Amino acid sequence: MEFKLQNGDHIELVQLLKRVKIVMSGGEAKMLINNRQVKRNGVIETRKRAKIRVGEIIEIHDKTIVII
Repeated sequence: MEFKLQNGDHIELVQLLKRVKIVMSGGEAKMLINNRQVKRNGVIETRKRAKIRVGEIIEIHDKTIVII
């Protein structure tokens, strides 16, 4: 899936996961990140507030999010 950045040059990882409806709450997003289930550009991302920018790829389970 694609996610178009609006209103700025980045989005925090937790907010992104909520926006694309992979999770229903920030707590659920934090749990997935803490359990090392989220990859950013092919590398496990452990920072909940990581700033995700255009061109990056987020992977979680069988879903891929391309930031445009």
